[in-house]
Amino acid sequence: MKNERVSLVIPGRNCRGTIRPCLSAVVPLLEDRGSRLDEILFVDDGSTDDTPQIVREFPVGLIPGTGAGPGAARNLGWQTAAHSLIWFIDSDCVAEPDALRLLLPHMEDARIGGVSGSYGIMNPESLLACLIHEEIIERHGRMPGRVDFLATFNVLYRRSVIEEVGGFDERYLKAQDAELSFRVMNAGYDLGFEFGSRVKHYHESQWLKYLKTQQQQGYWRVWLHMAYPGHSAGDSYSGALDHVQPPLAVLSLAALPLLFVPHGWPVAPALVLLLLLVQLPLAARLLRRLRRPRYLLFAVMSFLRAYWRGLGMTRGMLVYLFRRARRPGRQERGRPRG
Repeated sequence: MKNERVSLVIPGRNCRGTIRPCLSAVVPLLEDRGSRLDEILFVDDGSTDDTPQIVREFPVGLIPGTGAGPGAARNLGWQTAAHSLIWFIDSDCVAEPDALRLLLPHMEDARIGGVSGSYGIMNPESLLACLIHEEIIERHGRMPGRVDFLATFNVLYRRSVIEEVGGFDERYLKAQDAELSFRVMNAGYDLGFEFGSRVKHYHESQWLKYLKTQQQQGYWRVWLHMAYPGHSAGDSYSGALDHVQPPLAVLSLAALPLLFVPHGWPVAPALVLLLLLVQLPLAARLLRRLRRPRYLLFAVMSFLRAYWRGLGMTRGMLVYLFRRARRPGRQERGRPRG
């Protein structure tokens, strides 16, 4: 693999605010022999702003997408790519100079199907962005060199492996990266993780928008975990204590009527208190590492996030059961579009 060249695929839609710094960071790698980057493809997933015009300022291939979502856009990208190694990053990410270089050595092991990296931060002036970022770094710092899922914000795959498993499942509008990596593992490949490889990210800075995204994540995680139940109890990034929080939040809401029942009123407060308590271990680790009191607010962020994810999971479960009831005996791997 030492002589194999790399194609970079970046999907995006209406990303005028981030695509210029994104491309400015990776275009110089085309002249860096050590990076082995030989091609950059941007897949425009139905932009209605001037994103395509900005992309044309750079020596980058522009592929018109169908507006069918990031999975479909990534499939268009790797299928068009010229090389045997496919690097994916997101349009709101700015790759550090050695991000790709640090991923490449992992591919010298023929058992590795893909390898992902970590994050930097582009908007440290935002408290919410910092809370999101430092949680990710805390979790990434504890991940081993071999993991059980990959995320596509910064990941290098063998094209042959993507072809073998059939590419991204375009029915998933969220979590399609984890779903692909599960199939890659099921095909017998290992997945690598390189903490030193980083792309700086514009983390969400608006609370309501962030929580709405978490609701969507909760919805799609239902479909993912129903299709791959072995991953529902925890993974390389998050543990069982993290996965139990959204159901616990939903239970606390379901227990609210017990406030008006004799001897039943303590149930809802007890569940809320328990949900608050499970935020403390990670908040304490952040505080110990960063030594800034504001990171105690992570507990508040995570507490609220559990409720929004829980609502999304509840909706996802209801839709899943409804669709299964309409299609008795049919096993679904993901949510059909439409």
